[in-house]
Amino acid sequence: MREAAFPGVGRHDSIAAMEPLSPDEIARYHRHILLPEIGGAGQQRLKAARVLVIGAGGLGAPILQYLAAAGVGTLGVVDDDRVSLSNLQRQVIHDSGTIGELKTESAALAIARLNPHVRLIRFEERFCAETALRQLSGFDLLIDGSDNFDTRYAAADAAEGAQIALVTGAVGRFDGSLTVLKPYETGEDGTANPRYRDLFPEAPPAGLIPTCAEAGIIGALTGVIGTMMAMEAIKLITGAGEPLIGRLLLYDALTARFDTIRYKRRRERQGQAV
Repeated sequence: MREAAFPGVGRHDSIAAMEPLSPDEIARYHRHILLPEIGGAGQQRLKAARVLVIGAGGLGAPILQYLAAAGVGTLGVVDDDRVSLSNLQRQVIHDSGTIGELKTESAALAIARLNPHVRLIRFEERFCAETALRQLSGFDLLIDGSDNFDTRYAAADAAEGAQIALVTGAVGRFDGSLTVLKPYETGEDGTANPRYRDLFPEAPPAGLIPTCAEAGIIGALTGVIGTMMAMEAIKLITGAGEPLIGRLLLYDALTARFDTIRYKRRRERQGQAV
């Protein structure tokens, strides 16, 4: 087993292999470097990080933008969709000039304009159980910004199998949620961290939860949740703060209210969770 690359992420190359920051990078990330919780070492961890993002849509757009701006060295994006006019109300990484283009291509152009130090790896396909192992290869952290339960369960299973952290979030009409999963590790009390299925044991019946195309969604909400997902990723990579492990953060946009729900690993009996 190889060393952990970052305090809260996965198991790949050693921190000792990190490249120094160039003068341009030091100037670009100066406000990060001033923070004792980040500093030069934390910024080097961001530069060395390899993060795979599922979706370049409502959640994926701010995730990709803020991680690129923060200096994450390698970003992967998985999406097989094309930009449409109705996307632009919330998917702010795209614009009117990229309508009809693949979202991965549109995102790549935006990221190149934002930060030339970031390498982007594009997967113009869906994330699913059959493709997960190949797509995750070489990445330290997975962020799920998808809009369906099949992909969320596939992401949770793949991240647990690869023993890398997962940041996952979801949005409704005026509400959203996010959490961090590291079920391959134990908490301070020695008990195993919870899995995604401890939070959502099974997917709701098909058609029960309407899509945003059916019910609508306020565009700025995806920016709130997506930005917080990016923040959790930065915390995991740098070791700053306390990630949302075992905690589900809920946001109600209409009342401007945040709530946090704690959840635990379900006890297992004869191979079955109870």
